[in-house]
Amino acid sequence: MPDAPFSSIPPPDPTEVPLRPAWLNRLGLSPERLDYLRLSRTATYSFLAALPLLVGYHTLIFLANDGPIGVRVGAEVWITRLLAFFGATGMLALGAAVLLVGIGVLWWERKKAIPIRRRYLWMMITESAAYAVLLALTIGWVVGLLFAIAPDVMAAQAGKPDRFTLVALSLGAGIYEELVFRVILVGGLFLALHRLTAWERGRAYIVAAIVGALIFSAVHYIGALGDPFQLSSFTFRFLFGLALNAVFLIRGFGIAAWAHALYDVLVVTLLS
Repeated sequence: MPDAPFSSIPPPDPTEVPLRPAWLNRLGLSPERLDYLRLSRTATYSFLAALPLLVGYHTLIFLANDGPIGVRVGAEVWITRLLAFFGATGMLALGAAVLLVGIGVLWWERKKAIPIRRRYLWMMITESAAYAVLLALTIGWVVGLLFAIAPDVMAAQAGKPDRFTLVALSLGAGIYEELVFRVILVGGLFLALHRLTAWERGRAYIVAAIVGALIFSAVHYIGALGDPFQLSSFTFRFLFGLALNAVFLIRGFGIAAWAHALYDVLVVTLLS
């Protein structure tokens, strides 16, 4: 679908397609800005925005490992093992699963007749970059105030592999960790709390974000390959997860995935 000028597109009716959270409707923004905020949160735009991360990760990690076997993002390994449990093994199975998910997303939202505006995809990446820089500037500073060791905590994010591999892993963390921890975990918690209890959306948002961030941080210390527990690094990861949960719940999966990936790229290129 061509990226037609906005002037030729009827402005959205916020009462017909409300934004979530609803307070975004009350910001007094222009029709085009409201249109961007509404569309960029849809599953269709999230899927399209995440595709470059997916392709980039698998391409770079293949080159970094000089083949299909080697270091990988933990969340991707979990998904691959889950597929293997059902008899689907290998990268082709993972690619087929992603393709089926994408087709399912487009089919699920087909009745909404969502227009594809290419400039909105670029705007999503730009918005994500702003969040990544904000996270890099604020979370380490907050942890530094609490523990006075922010550089050590942030440096731990860079790890030991070479910079090329770290960049590849950064892209993979953006797509797969956001899929597991934000879409499945936080999204599932929110839906369960909102639909199975009498809680309003705001309360369900907050509880899902906090619980999800605690689990996101705790997972890094579980198993043989887990890090030794330190309160400082746990706090850092909790705050990082909490911030990403907020981005996901307010702005959607696509922007959260890019914000995570760009943050990691920023950290590993500066600290590795």
